[in-house]
Amino acid sequence: MTERRAGRLWVVATPIGNREDLSPRAQAVLRMCDLIAAEDTRHSMALLMHYGIAARVIALHEHNERAVGDELVRRLREGATIALISDAGTPLISDPGFRLVRAARAAGIAVSPVPGPCAAIAALSVAGLPSDRFVFEGFLPARAAARRARLQALRGESRTLILYEASHRIAETLEDCRAVLGDERRAVLARELTKLYETVLDGTLAELAARLAADADQRRGEFVLLIAGIEEDDAAARLAEGRRVFELLRRELPPGRAAKLASEISGAPRKALYAERESPPEP
Repeated sequence: MTERRAGRLWVVATPIGNREDLSPRAQAVLRMCDLIAAEDTRHSMALLMHYGIAARVIALHEHNERAVGDELVRRLREGATIALISDAGTPLISDPGFRLVRAARAAGIAVSPVPGPCAAIAALSVAGLPSDRFVFEGFLPARAAARRARLQALRGESRTLILYEASHRIAETLEDCRAVLGDERRAVLARELTKLYETVLDGTLAELAARLAADADQRRGEFVLLIAGIEEDDAAARLAEGRRVFELLRRELPPGRAAKLASEISGAPRKALYAERESPPEP
């Protein structure tokens, strides 16, 4: 008896807005799969029907990924060909799926990408901000205190920051960015990319916040916020100041607490300051 050969998991990028951005290869892969795992089956069925793709679709989202993932890996082991898609863009990028991919790879299943749209990269390509080095942070915490704490940790970042945000939080997120990163930090706000009402606004954080406050339409849709990192000279100056403050604080406080406070005061990265704990404080 011949042993059944394992199947393959395809990770397929889908449009972020404009349906015509589904590549011919993505269409071919989706047509030949035995099963498609989608974040929202109703949303994905509309896309599949647009292209006349008839396939069985199963829901895989953050609430059921562990349970459904086990079943999908079992089917893959039995030879099924399965595609993983998200509501929009490249799966796993601020979307569920990594647990399934990890489990499939651990089981010896081949996992292949079908590249395509990604809102973060699309926004970066038209932002006019440094793109040779960047850091993707996805969605910031929903609660204001946690959001500001995360921004504080990013204050000394010299790479371009890329964030996702929802319409009901974009205004307060911009205000928090102003408060923590400064009014004059350069930024770009990309809204509804590839859709009918696409806009890409640039300016300082203060200017972007004012634009949104003055125009309710600019607070609607899905957003990518890109923020320029600090200049390398500024980063070096902040690190030097952070180290100075850290040395003063660690005389009275544990290193972890001293590094946290020194980072908040100076804007220097906490990890860089905490690394100083190995050396004894100055007398």
